[in-house]
Amino acid sequence: MRFGLSEEQTLLADSVTRFLADNVPLDEVRKVASGESSDAAVWQGLTELGVPGLLIPEDHGGVGLGSLDAVVVADCLGANVTPSPFLSSAVIAPTVLVAAGQREDLLGSLAGGEIRIGTAFGEAIGARVDADVKVSGGKLSGKSLFALDTHADHFLVATKGKHVYLVNASDCEVTDLPTVDRTRTTCEIKYNNVAAELISDNPDVFTEALDRARVVMAADTLGAAQHMIDEAVAYAKVREQFNRPIATFQAVKHMCAQMTADLEPCRSMVWYAGHALDNVPEEARLLACHTKAHLAEVGRSVSKTATEVHGGMGFTDLLGLHYWFKRCGFNRQMLGVPELVREEAARIQGLAA
Repeated sequence: MRFGLSEEQTLLADSVTRFLADNVPLDEVRKVASGESSDAAVWQGLTELGVPGLLIPEDHGGVGLGSLDAVVVADCLGANVTPSPFLSSAVIAPTVLVAAGQREDLLGSLAGGEIRIGTAFGEAIGARVDADVKVSGGKLSGKSLFALDTHADHFLVATKGKHVYLVNASDCEVTDLPTVDRTRTTCEIKYNNVAAELISDNPDVFTEALDRARVVMAADTLGAAQHMIDEAVAYAKVREQFNRPIATFQAVKHMCAQMTADLEPCRSMVWYAGHALDNVPEEARLLACHTKAHLAEVGRSVSKTATEVHGGMGFTDLLGLHYWFKRCGFNRQMLGVPELVREEAARIQGLAA
């Protein structure tokens, strides 16, 4: 029995990686992060590769692949700190619309990159003192914080009861709300009796989308952390002190070895979590929680150690290592911090009320 990616998935990863290497160099990432450019051109290129339609059925204009394929792509995007709305438009939105069987007319436009759908799920995951969403008579009022994709055409908004509504971005007051990770946009959305279409009142639809998003985000962290290890090892081989490469120092060897030992088991964990989403439903929810939480912790540890290997150079924009560091930090916080996600896992296992 073979445990690993299929030939098709390996070719998919190679295609995405080649595109990113040719079209999204670090200088382009800097421009997007600084606001000089947007992620529109990157997303158009990924659209030509079929990335937005990965999880959309073929009869709706998509590619019709599965969660593990989305995990493979997310790994590549994280490794290149790619600016894109992949998590919201290619993962969460298609999952909700397909699972709910609503507004399937939007799926073709999503797959073709003609529209982008952002997501505001924060209020259904963890209560915030200064944000809440109320629904009355098919109208939304209130505020969402840290919604994904400032440039979206529509937003899927989840309430505390895990009901999901679709709103037009043009009907809302959308304000950019930057985080440490400037490669992906987040925003504050204010609703003033905004017309909202009920997409799903079934909490299972919200949960399915959240689980898939958490595993994909863990894969993004995996890719970012692996890149930081590779950069640390490469730097240690050429940086010299006392007329010898620092890679020959035992302390530096131990740091690099420890990072690799911590991260490598995460690869099979992420792959299996992606596989379970579509094939082992009885394990999928618990695996999604543990995978998101564990990669958040390992990602933070690896990003910190890799920066230390670089010494003072690790903090400079010349190397740009901080983009991957911040990517791991953003992924740790978004869609549930490790403590909250582990609490959910404990409830699933009956270990907490």
